[in-house]
Amino acid sequence: MERQQTETPKSAPGSKAESTSKSAPKPSRLRIGRRYRPSRLDGPYDAIIIGSGIGGLTTGTLLSATGKKVLVLEQHYTAGGMTHAYDRNGYEWDVGVHYIGDVGERPSMSRHLYDFLSAGALKWAPMDPAYDRIIHGDKQSDLVAGREEFIQELLKRFPNEEPALREYLKRLAEANRFMPMLVTEKVLPRWCGPMMRALRRWRLPDYVFKTTREVLLELTDNEELIAVLTGQWGDNGMPPSESSFVIHAMIARHYLHGAYYPVGGSSRIAETIIPQIQSTGGEVFTYAEVETILLDGNRARGVRMKDGTEIEAPIVISGAGVFNTFEQLLPHSASERAGYDRDLKSVEPSMSHLCLYIGLQHTAEELGLPKTNYWVYSSAEYDRDVKAFVEDMEADFPLAYISFPSAKDPDFLRRYPGRATIEIVTPARYEWFKQWEEETWGKRGEEYDALKEKFSRRMLEKLFTHFPHLRDKIDYYELSTPLSTKHFCAYGSGEIYGLQHGPSRWQQSWLRPKTRIKGLYLTGQDIVSCGVGGAMFGGVITAQSILGLRRGLPLLRKVFSGKKVTFPSAVPVAADTSTQ
Repeated sequence: MERQQTETPKSAPGSKAESTSKSAPKPSRLRIGRRYRPSRLDGPYDAIIIGSGIGGLTTGTLLSATGKKVLVLEQHYTAGGMTHAYDRNGYEWDVGVHYIGDVGERPSMSRHLYDFLSAGALKWAPMDPAYDRIIHGDKQSDLVAGREEFIQELLKRFPNEEPALREYLKRLAEANRFMPMLVTEKVLPRWCGPMMRALRRWRLPDYVFKTTREVLLELTDNEELIAVLTGQWGDNGMPPSESSFVIHAMIARHYLHGAYYPVGGSSRIAETIIPQIQSTGGEVFTYAEVETILLDGNRARGVRMKDGTEIEAPIVISGAGVFNTFEQLLPHSASERAGYDRDLKSVEPSMSHLCLYIGLQHTAEELGLPKTNYWVYSSAEYDRDVKAFVEDMEADFPLAYISFPSAKDPDFLRRYPGRATIEIVTPARYEWFKQWEEETWGKRGEEYDALKEKFSRRMLEKLFTHFPHLRDKIDYYELSTPLSTKHFCAYGSGEIYGLQHGPSRWQQSWLRPKTRIKGLYLTGQDIVSCGVGGAMFGGVITAQSILGLRRGLPLLRKVFSGKKVTFPSAVPVAADTSTQ
């Protein structure tokens, strides 16, 4: 699950902070990156990256490793995109990094990539072996780390389903073979596309291209087991009858060997990556809003900032998502001429959400908070419950995802002694909040605040159902809406996973790093798949597309083998990463 920062703080009834709950929210003090000013530009730059999400930072770091001078421009007041964190009222929350898989001591491509990006400075803390708990009413099942452990745990509740469970894990592995083929197709010339797609159809089982529910029904008719196996559907934003089995398989297999959390909080991701970009003379600027991509005919030549400053570079890379790139950043005539106005009609934005950020003046240990995520469902009838909620916001939440970041981070108490945090995420519709979209952040009025408070109280009741002892322990809470996501991440409808991940997503051959406009590239989660891992590997293939076989492949071999990569030396740049 991924979310974005909020506004209009609320305090628990009777708490010390209650008297200030109606005041305008104060911006977070937790800032990563250097504040943009035209006088701080130090060109010429080899590449400009729009957006400092993990996709953009990954591309920038790989380009920097080859000696390129990269400029990253972030419109938010802190770098990191959905990996950033924020603090308020003496608490800190992540806004998108609830858990990461494949980063334990077991060698993996993901672990090697994170180690390269952070120069080994990013550390990981393991969650409980039961990383996800799937709850339907009074029934629950744990998803636990390890292939055999995963099976044996589920057999406790489903003793007759061992053949189905073993076939399920087999299909997860087979579906994950799809990704190397997809990545290869995206970096090869466009004319190779039909051949690669034919190869996929020949080499991969047909179920790879079906919906998640269709595939699970081929394995078992036990609806409760299907509901448990698909209980992480919030990680891609689509219920199993709509999501592609490919995205389900990537997510489920990602956590099969355990889940982890960054030591020091999610802001450590960008904080440890930025020095590598700076080491070759590059920079990551915040408060740096790009107005338009500059073109010379059909070639990108740089960007114009909101303040009118023009910055030139032979390569421009957008991590802002395809809708923002082709509808907002590019002149309409250029997008239309390149055919992107037509292409955008073939994709849709992913789901929107609410997130309740909660602070408690007790430690996670004192409160017995787990290192396990809770997926709380109305019932096992996902489609019915989602439909009811979409049609009526008063209906029961189809999903409430409960996360305990302070319990996962062993460094939290050093930064926030005697405190703990909880987050609750539910789906939402942007249309419920659309009437306030033109209002100023933090000043959207009493009606908006009242609606948020109503949702907040309902979400708290979900928490108290499973943790009744917390009812009188809440010190502070605040709710984000789809308008919060739009404000901070510039997603037009408050979507959190970029594009929807239904089966048709994988048929869109235009979703590739290299665009039809020379010198313009895409990166991030719209290129490969959603989530931190998907966006990160999107950044990898963008860098490969730019560097080509001769320079890109040797670098990636070194990165994914775990070997140390030495960055070329550059003229020293200021080490200051503050916003001042």
